[in-house]
Formats: sequence, structure tokens, C-alpha cells
Amino acid sequence: MNDVSKRALLSVSDKAGLVPFARALVDLGFELVSTGGTARLLADEGLPVGKVSDVTGFPEILGGRVKTLHPAIHGGLLADQSDPAHRETLAGQGIAPFGLLVVNLYPFAQTLAGGADFATCIENIDIGGPAMIRASAKNHASVLPVCDPGDYDRVLAVLAEGALTPEARRGFATKAYAHTARYDAQISRWLQGLEQADDQKSQ
Repeated sequence: MNDVSKRALLSVSDKAGLVPFARALVDLGFELVSTGGTARLLADEGLPVGKVSDVTGFPEILGGRVKTLHPAIHGGLLADQSDPAHRETLAGQGIAPFGLLVVNLYPFAQTLAGGADFATCIENIDIGGPAMIRASAKNHASVLPVCDPGDYDRVLAVLAEGALTPEARRGFATKAYAHTARYDAQISRWLQGLEQADDQKSQ
């Protein structure tokens, strides 16, 4: 499947290079959907962008802990667009598919390295981001997962050239799973260190 649905979901903590990338996506005919601060940044730059809350019909809640965990988002990310039954389900539920996911995660490692307290570190554990990355990576035949701002130019090139081959899609999916694996490993090591410290105090 070399083509791509012209609908992109963008939700990033690291906003380096995002605006010119998003502008180029619009020039390629993409509809942009975004969350929170990412949506505000794009709108402030004059880019047409829809809010995730408008797609879900539900506001961001719990201080932003719950934004994208909704069938209107994950249905659009997980639908196999080559499967007629999936397409029929989307149509029946009024869900539009995504073709591109651009997500990078809350800066947990940087927060920890900066000496933040426990509560701050906990709040910098991303939940919705990894879920979306994993969903699109699983469904990479239909949705291209992009988690590294350093890949923006390459993404634009393959989209503009129509060179989004199955092999290219798999490469992005591999990188996406490696990204979430590293992220989870960082959190696990931190919690293990806390547990070990607690054990030493109790001895």
C-alpha cells in the first residue's frame, strides 16, 4: 500500500521542526488533528488544525491524563484500511481513518535527570502517546508512525515522491517500537531503583 490517508494526528512534547513540517503536510493536502499545546502552536502559526476533543466529543480530563484514549482516535489508528469490514465499521461509527501519526513522548528521562521529585516524574510518564505509537506501528500498513523529529524531512520526501513502500513503512514501525521499548525501560529502571532504595532502608 503506497498511498496514505491524508489525515494526520500530531501530538508532540518536542516541538522542534514541527511547524514547517505541519505546514508542508498541509501543502500536501493533509488534514491536521492535534491535542492541547500542539494544537495551540499550530493554530497560532495560522495552520488549519482540528482538536482531538472535537473528534472525540469529549474534553481533555484529569489534568490532561486522558486526551486521546477514545475509540474515535484509536479506531482511526487501528483500522486496516485494506479490510472492507474495517472500512464499513468506521463508516458506521462515523470515524475517519488516519494515515499519519506524529507523536513523541513526555520527557520522562529529561525530567528524571533534572532531579525532579517523585510526583513530577510520575506526571511525565506518557500513557496516551505510547498507546498511539504502538497502535499505528501495529497498523503500519495503513498508518505511518513518526516519533523522531529528525525524520520529518524524510517523511515529507517519501510522501511527496509517492515512495511510501511496505519496506519504508516497516522501517518506521520498527523505530516506533524501539522508541516505546526504551521509554518503558527507563521508567522500569527508575521504579526498580526506588524499590531497591526502599529495601535498603528497611534492612
